[in-house]
Amino acid sequence: MPREALVGVPLHPRRLRERGYNQSSLLARELGKRIGLPVIEDCLIRVRQAQPQVKAVDVEERRRNVADAFVCRDERVEGKRIVLIDDVCTSGATLESCAAALNDKGATSVWGLTLAREIRN
Repeated sequence: MPREALVGVPLHPRRLRERGYNQSSLLARELGKRIGLPVIEDCLIRVRQAQPQVKAVDVEERRRNVADAFVCRDERVEGKRIVLIDDVCTSGATLESCAAALNDKGATSVWGLTLAREIRN
């Protein structure tokens, strides 16, 4: 039976230096401690910097913004059911792009879990 693990959505290294922390990684670590699931750190990386998703005008622009922006650089996710952690979901494009990278390295399934969902009227 596949095992589960948590993976936080990564920031681009430049954005991480500016901010000083990755909120998604912090959420993943805390959740992992509370529910007893391992967190796989630094396997998913952002290889292309993009504007923040909340600044994109529509869903299509958000998808283009993060297309091929993430790469999973090792096989620690192989055979695992991954819960992908992010702070805010705007359109789901970031989660979809991350999930594709994780699936490419053998994750058996990827579920997204976010702290908040942006609703636009």
